[in-house]
Amino acid sequence: MTDLQTPEAPQLPAATLSLTRPQLPRWAPLLAGVVSLGVGGLVALIAGWGLVPVAIVAWVVFFVGLPAWSAAVEGRRASIDRLVTTVAWTTFGLAMIPLVSLVYEVIGNGHSAISWAFFNNSMRGVLGEGGGIYHAILGTVIITACATVISVPIGVLAAIYLVEYGKKNRLARTITFLVDVMTGIPSIVAGLFAFALFTLIFGPGVRFGIGGAIALSVLMIPIVVRATEEMLKLVPDELREASYALGVPKWRTIVKVVLPTALGGIITGVTLAIARVAGETAPLLIIVGTTTSVNLNPFDGRMATLPVFIFSSVTTGGRYEAFNTERAWGAALVLVAIVMLLNLLARFIGAIFAPKTGR
Repeated sequence: MTDLQTPEAPQLPAATLSLTRPQLPRWAPLLAGVVSLGVGGLVALIAGWGLVPVAIVAWVVFFVGLPAWSAAVEGRRASIDRLVTTVAWTTFGLAMIPLVSLVYEVIGNGHSAISWAFFNNSMRGVLGEGGGIYHAILGTVIITACATVISVPIGVLAAIYLVEYGKKNRLARTITFLVDVMTGIPSIVAGLFAFALFTLIFGPGVRFGIGGAIALSVLMIPIVVRATEEMLKLVPDELREASYALGVPKWRTIVKVVLPTALGGIITGVTLAIARVAGETAPLLIIVGTTTSVNLNPFDGRMATLPVFIFSSVTTGGRYEAFNTERAWGAALVLVAIVMLLNLLARFIGAIFAPKTGR
């Protein structure tokens, strides 16, 4: 009887079984950054350069050195990956420079003006030291709230028509084109439109808060339409078809199925639109004007707003220029904080109302 045995596979050397190339340690970018800063500092000491040339030299050394080190150890593909990663982080850092410098300047120049009296007093009867932005904060809140009340229903209903009823017909294409045009309208043109409209109705020299709300709504509506339209498009068609299969009419499907599903994104878009128009100056300067006292009626008389308050403070010279400039920086800090809080609120609301996924 013959004993048949399967021949064993030949044993290959361990070096030929390796499927990975050597890799740089995780701290390699940090080491390369430290060495780059050292080289930049050394060059600066020798040449007597300042901080900016040091940063440029250090970046050049890092940009060349880390990919070269990676190419020698890890290979060409890993080297290209580290090169692209360096470019991405570089562009991110360049984009952050204006933001960080703006926040630094606003906080550094505006924190000295922040006090309880600054928030609790208006500028009525104030020429030099003292006064505050109470009237400007109230005016900003009232005008922005009026613009929101006008813009949100129009923007949401227009987006519902474009997505649910228009289906790329001629009217829907026309509306989409007009929304795109309105998105690029300069803010001062919106202010001139509101001023011309109310001048025709009430006569020349008209100034009141509702005019500013109309001007801001011209800027806000296209943002709301676009945000709502994109969120409605993300709702799966299967949800609509399931509702139709149960005999639910289209309008009720939109109200009970489509809108609740897209609610988080819609609210986020609306909040970002509010943050976008809250800092507008030109349209409010044209149609609303400014005042030093509190006015809570948007249908009667001038109203103060934070952007116009800042503009009027920095453009008013004279013997009280230093006090006006300090108040302008304080108002700018408050306005930046409001916009930042609105953006954080948009993210928070979007996380709460986002559709819940999972098994």
